[in-house]
Amino acid sequence: MSTQILERPETKDADTGPEMFHYVRKEKIAESAVMGSFVTALCGEKFPVTKSPKPGSPVCPQCKEIYESMKH
Repeated sequence: MSTQILERPETKDADTGPEMFHYVRKEKIAESAVMGSFVTALCGEKFPVTKSPKPGSPVCPQCKEIYESMKH
């Protein structure tokens, strides 16, 4: 299974921190970006792909933990 980090399009106030990016199935990214369909992150969040992460972007801790456990 191939995953990639993507952003969850959630509106955050300035005092709640930056946008969080999530791990999702790589093959669903283009479909979501073009068709507007929702993807499901490893943590269970569902959202349409609207952005790609930049190096150093914050990653959902729950997604990261699940992804790390899958690698072993």
